[in-house]
Amino acid sequence: MNKKVHKPGKIYIVATPIGNLDDITFRAVEVLKLVDKIAAEDTRHSQRLLKHLAIEKPLVALHEHNEREKALRLILEIQNGTNLALISDAGTPLISDPGYHLVRLAHENQIQVMPIPGACSLIAALSVGGLPTDRFIFEGFLPAKASARRNHLGSLAQEVRTLIFFESPHRILDTLQEMCLIFGENREAVIARELTKTFETIKQGSLAQLFAWVQTDTMQQRGEFVVLINGTKEKIGNQLTPEAKHMMEVLLMELSVKQASSLAGKITGINKRLLYEYAIEKMKSQRE
Repeated sequence: MNKKVHKPGKIYIVATPIGNLDDITFRAVEVLKLVDKIAAEDTRHSQRLLKHLAIEKPLVALHEHNEREKALRLILEIQNGTNLALISDAGTPLISDPGYHLVRLAHENQIQVMPIPGACSLIAALSVGGLPTDRFIFEGFLPAKASARRNHLGSLAQEVRTLIFFESPHRILDTLQEMCLIFGENREAVIARELTKTFETIKQGSLAQLFAWVQTDTMQQRGEFVVLINGTKEKIGNQLTPEAKHMMEVLLMELSVKQASSLAGKITGINKRLLYEYAIEKMKSQRE
């Protein structure tokens, strides 16, 4: 007797609403109704969406802590005919969310992966922010540790494209303060908070203005944030004198990058952002 050969299933990458449930697309609803199983970042969160849509399907948790293990099992199921939809808690999967290992493994095993496009908070913020949209880069969430966060921001100081970040409520003030230091208080920026939700707020201004606004209004410290920063208008050249460079190198032996650049700026009168950038580049070259 011949062994039954199953036709492989497919993986559908399904974008879900970032806030307003009415933003789900007709095609997304149809796909979620048709698939055999749904992989979700948080099954409890996703169950509420499916209940709203009157869809009952088996749910499997796929998050950053189990993705590598679960992806292998799911690929085997798909090879045996299971059609799978992947959703995240909000927006388009894989954008600062799990799913990369599953999609990568699918391609390695010649499994078809189909996009079901929809909401994406970074694109939504970019479309309404009033900053240049022709060229931009998405940096996702910055590092949690302050030193790593400052170093990463420092590496972007000369970026000419619009910068897009995600940020959490408990770090938004620290991040804006560090952006003021590294990009300059007058750099144009946008905060897009709670997009498509009841308390949606979109605010444009200088980094200094936005920091003061968030600092003085605790309501603006809540929710989910997309932060957009205008790219630098011109390259920051290496304008430091040998004396200033030597001073920074000495200070860095005892102080943090932030402290050293601030102190050297007060002594020399040189913009502390330029000193900060020099220190970051110096440390980077030493690691290489």
